[in-house]
Amino acid sequence: MQIGVLGGTGPAGSGLAARLAAVGFDVVVGSRSRYRAMEVRDRILTQHPDRELSIEAGDNHEASSADVVFIATPWDAAAATASECAEELSGKVVVSMANALARVGHEFQPLVPPRGSVAASVQAAVPRSLVAATLHHVPAKELGDIAHPVESDVLVCSDHPSATATTIDIVSRIPDLRAVDAGELSNAAPIEAFAAVLLQVNVKYKTRVAIRFTGLPH
Repeated sequence: MQIGVLGGTGPAGSGLAARLAAVGFDVVVGSRSRYRAMEVRDRILTQHPDRELSIEAGDNHEASSADVVFIATPWDAAAATASECAEELSGKVVVSMANALARVGHEFQPLVPPRGSVAASVQAAVPRSLVAATLHHVPAKELGDIAHPVESDVLVCSDHPSATATTIDIVSRIPDLRAVDAGELSNAAPIEAFAAVLLQVNVKYKTRVAIRFTGLPH
């Protein structure tokens, strides 16, 4: 399976690209600038000379030609980026992973995008795509540190059962991540907003907390 990462040159996108390639996926790092994507691709490969990482580079349209596409842009650019690539994304699983947050003083506060969540805004922008939402609570730095596992439960939601299944399969390939079906895409709103709570706890206790659900089958 080939996975495209739109906005793949930022911390979240480059971290995701490295982690997915580390578990055997073919990855295309996308960006508005193909040359910027090439720089980030080369940087990832240089950082891990002992690993055979299958990472290509292209602009966002080229990355959108992959089998499954993650959108790793800042939250306020996610829907617009998806809309620009709507033709290539038609009929595909498109995964939103952004949280709409703002730092106000010493606190992180959730913002409310026009349709209630970033994921819902992306779905509205590409109505012929199968949008899922996941990875909202996994820090970009930990995703990119492929020498160490990322231990967490990861919530997945979508209005499309096939998108949920595909996203769960991808997340489950990453060691120590457990994907949890969190229902329909309407649940993306509280999932995204809860990231503000986790960030606040991290700041207070100077740590990195992870979500774990009890009572689920292993």
